[in-house]
Amino acid sequence: MCGLPRLIFASLLAISLNVAAEESPTFERIAQRASIHLGYREAAEPFTYLPAGQGSPVGYTWEICSHVVSAIETRLGKKLKVVPIAVTENARIMLLKTGVVDLDCGGAVNSVARQKQVAFSLTLYVNEARVMVKTSAAIASFDQLAGKRVVVLAGGIAERQVKQAALSGNITLQYQLANSPAEAMAAFVKGEVDAYIGEGATLAVQRAGSADYRLLDGALAAEPWAVMLPYGDPAAKQLVDETLRGLMQSGELVRIYDQWFGGPIPPNNARLDLPMSSLLKTAIEYPNDKPVN
Repeated sequence: MCGLPRLIFASLLAISLNVAAEESPTFERIAQRASIHLGYREAAEPFTYLPAGQGSPVGYTWEICSHVVSAIETRLGKKLKVVPIAVTENARIMLLKTGVVDLDCGGAVNSVARQKQVAFSLTLYVNEARVMVKTSAAIASFDQLAGKRVVVLAGGIAERQVKQAALSGNITLQYQLANSPAEAMAAFVKGEVDAYIGEGATLAVQRAGSADYRLLDGALAAEPWAVMLPYGDPAAKQLVDETLRGLMQSGELVRIYDQWFGGPIPPNNARLDLPMSSLLKTAIEYPNDKPVN
């Protein structure tokens, strides 16, 4: 009979762990396979990227997700194998909806349209459209670009917002569209354009280590970024949000930001020198998951 109490205890323990998993379809799936599949983007410095020679991603949002994984392990009472899954912009939502990916950690725009398909965590970054000019240029503000040549990424935040900003400011710009950040930067370096307008983090990565380029103060537009989660799983969202809120309140999120946006970061110990924006500071002080239209 001495073995019976042990058996009962083991059964009760298993039941308690199953309850923790069953309250969330996502947690149940993760518990059953003892692994968590995290989506990441392979070349989205400094959010998630895969440095040459490394088998696992690194970056700002990847590190934040590592804290989420620890929280899920605590909830489930078991150690999980982390499986990184490279995602593309076009496929990342579908991979999340079909369960191939449990959480998308690549950093994603939280929008009203996307909220009809997936859920979002609290805002962990605010993406801003910024203007980069040569340090030697006598340009101090956006309106001083009137009549000048600018390059923007086709279909990016800059293309959508820069035209609206120009219209609001009643200025005319000469647009050049690029298909990639590398193509845009090449046109800018060669002097084919007077300014390069794009996502602040992308511009910071591309100008890292050079004193020849500078970002103008202020942003033309801003979008909240977050971790993407499966739609209709409030228990999973609650745990992720609780984890992020804890990072914010403890100051750990600021430390992580300073690490990846202040530098040095792998693989070349580059320093992005991109101070935290006032909008992100506000999102940390007053956590929210408000989408952009």
